[in-house]
Amino acid sequence: SGEAEYDVFADGLTEDLITDLSRNAGLFVIARHSTFAYKGKSVDVRLIARELGVRYIVEGSARRAAGRVRVNVQLIDAVGGDHLWAERFDRNLADIFGVQDEVTDKIVEALVGRLAASASRNRPKSLEAYDLCVRGRSLVSAFNSSPEALREAQILLNQAVSIDPEYSEAFRWLAFVYWQLWAQSIEPTGENRSRALELARQAVALDENDAAGHWFIGFLLANEKRWPESDEEFAAAFALEPNNADALAICSELAAFAGRASEAIELIQRALRLNPHPAGWYYWQLGLAHYAACQYEEAVKILRMETIYRSPSRRILAASLAQLGRRDEAMREAALFMAMTPKFTITHWAAAQPARDMETVQRFVEGYRMAGLPE
Repeated sequence: SGEAEYDVFADGLTEDLITDLSRNAGLFVIARHSTFAYKGKSVDVRLIARELGVRYIVEGSARRAAGRVRVNVQLIDAVGGDHLWAERFDRNLADIFGVQDEVTDKIVEALVGRLAASASRNRPKSLEAYDLCVRGRSLVSAFNSSPEALREAQILLNQAVSIDPEYSEAFRWLAFVYWQLWAQSIEPTGENRSRALELARQAVALDENDAAGHWFIGFLLANEKRWPESDEEFAAAFALEPNNADALAICSELAAFAGRASEAIELIQRALRLNPHPAGWYYWQLGLAHYAACQYEEAVKILRMETIYRSPSRRILAASLAQLGRRDEAMREAALFMAMTPKFTITHWAAAQPARDMETVQRFVEGYRMAGLPE
């Protein structure tokens, strides 16, 4: 954006563009977190392309001032060094969502040779609501947010849906906040659990073309053990957005708790191919999958990575160490986990899992007990 105060706005535009491009089955699109690893750095596009395993790079800038927005975008063939397309958009700020659609269409047309006939996601009707949603999602999209970050996001997202009561994405992220408060034992109340599902349903009803809305409610339905409905929502998500790395990562967890540990590892590895510089929670899922496969040494190695170590995944690290007979280390990690999540109980955790295979759940429960976590 050129100014730190507008970075969140520019990041939001970038994330939305990535999402829209991912909806085209003819494109292999690297996920948001991996592309943001290069933000603000002067790196040769050829090196970026090699590191990410892609041929084409989209780069650009956005500047917002006095009710106007200027967006510069270029599409580069990193192998030949050619600029396939470049354009500058200088519009009223109110036209920004039209600019997003136009940029997406021109990139798809340049790469695929034609525009794909796919229904567009609903755009917000208020820029103020959009700003609030982008700020809120930036606080929680790592899946391991602190209680303080979740509550701040809750305030921002509630304001967003109050301003624009038809803003599907804001409802989805608000549902995510309530689910995190419940699932991570921060405020593990039945009210938060039911509120999350209610808001997720509202998000999908407002925009049936948003893949993230479908996979998220699919995950919540899996937590409710409503398997056929959950499977339908995931199928709808992948039909809309075949390259959704987050959905693949979540499917990994579902496969692990269905007793299909090898498939779980394969799914998270596919997600990592789409998102090679991911948010830390991908490694949480990878560690969980290796634990489910009884590969405890590998789980310890992964869950001690700096990107995920100081998160609620510590409970799985503690269980892995306990399974390896490293009791002192296990109890230390369990104590550190409880300092972060004092309301955690094994009973709540076991009841909350999207599990079709109770033997897998019992393997986790066994590890938690051996590490000294409370019943």
